[in-house]
Amino acid sequence: MDPVTLAISALSLVLVLLALRVPIAFALGGVACLGLFVFFAWRPGGDFEAARALRPTMSLIGNTAFEFVHNYPLSMIPLFIGLGHIAYHAGITTDLYDAMRVWLARLPGGLAMASVVGCGGFSAITGSSVACASAMGRITVPEMLRAGYSRELSTGSVAAGGTLGSLIPPSLLFVIYSIFTEESVRTLFLAGIGPGILSLVGFLITIFVWAKLNPAAAPMPEAQVISLSDKMRALMGIWPAALLLCVIIIGIYWGFFTPTEAAAISMTLALLIGMLRRRLNRRNLFAAFRETAIQTSTIFLIAMGAKIFVSFVSLTRIAPNLLDWIQGTGAPVFVVMACVVLFYLFLGMFLDSIGILVLTLPFTIPLVEGYGLDLIWFGVVVVKLLEIGLITPPVGLNVFVIKSVAPKAVALEQIFKGVAWFLILDIAVLLAILLIPEISLFIPGSAK
Repeated sequence: MDPVTLAISALSLVLVLLALRVPIAFALGGVACLGLFVFFAWRPGGDFEAARALRPTMSLIGNTAFEFVHNYPLSMIPLFIGLGHIAYHAGITTDLYDAMRVWLARLPGGLAMASVVGCGGFSAITGSSVACASAMGRITVPEMLRAGYSRELSTGSVAAGGTLGSLIPPSLLFVIYSIFTEESVRTLFLAGIGPGILSLVGFLITIFVWAKLNPAAAPMPEAQVISLSDKMRALMGIWPAALLLCVIIIGIYWGFFTPTEAAAISMTLALLIGMLRRRLNRRNLFAAFRETAIQTSTIFLIAMGAKIFVSFVSLTRIAPNLLDWIQGTGAPVFVVMACVVLFYLFLGMFLDSIGILVLTLPFTIPLVEGYGLDLIWFGVVVVKLLEIGLITPPVGLNVFVIKSVAPKAVALEQIFKGVAWFLILDIAVLLAILLIPEISLFIPGSAK
């Protein structure tokens, strides 16, 4: 069978399986194994010989899986995930939200702003958008509803704020991107800081404008005096989050720690802080480790299936053929990037972030390299696109996460209506990243 035809058939089968809700790890891994077997058994112009395919297929699958599991950067994934769950159970992220709630109380939409800042801080510790939306949604959405905030603003702000975990380091998507592209995860982390802060500030401005245009959506609280001592006491409560943030961001920026070392040190610090403050006991510590094991296993299975699929795609040489065809059309780089952006936005409507990432990189990376574009900058663009996909209908994952933790009276349509405001801002930030690469590249460039 012609390798290109085989690759197209395999990719089509993967999309069909994903549409049928087959777990992406099994869809990618299963189709890749079948595709490898057919590739070795049915050579172009020859007959199908199953016996010839068994040994090379098993060898390639085994070697690929072994090399992937023994990839050193992978060790930071369970460490950062564990850090996030421990910080949540130790109340570190809740303290950050409480402090912001006190400091922003008198601003229009102050509670929603505090929720977004809390999401940003949670993201800077955990690196997981879904975990951020789930944890912060349980805390902040009921409180905003009790304060009279509209359902759209209450849920939309947290669903959008949760996406900050995709960009603000440590981002698990950047870790996976670095493994598949062999780019420096440290550089990717630093490249995400500028766009992450830009997105955070943009969300705060969006909430402020929303509250000004529609005061009923974010009623001001009754007049109450918050003294400077109250504010300082609340601010003192965020020292654990600030310490962890310094270890991760400043430690990586100045080169004191590698990302893996930063993950290990910050997880240990979170554990010690939780125990010393008597907020961690055997029960919630076990829950944190259990959640970490489940989430890590899921990510590893998806990535392992994707690596096998990448090996299969490389053998068929469909990516170089696709690049040759596109370059042969004479399409300018901005047209190609526009098509890539629309492609990711379309996939984001139906698939989860990790699934999109591992499914598309074998095709988009050769294309980007062929046009001489910066892979660090492209990594930021892709992660921002995946961030947008988390709140894009009909399958915005963060929206469904918020729906699962919000009161039953909140309808799914109201959450999607709320995130529409933030989608507009996200598109504006995406255009800025595309048109001004220095937004992503300035910080990693200054750290060299």
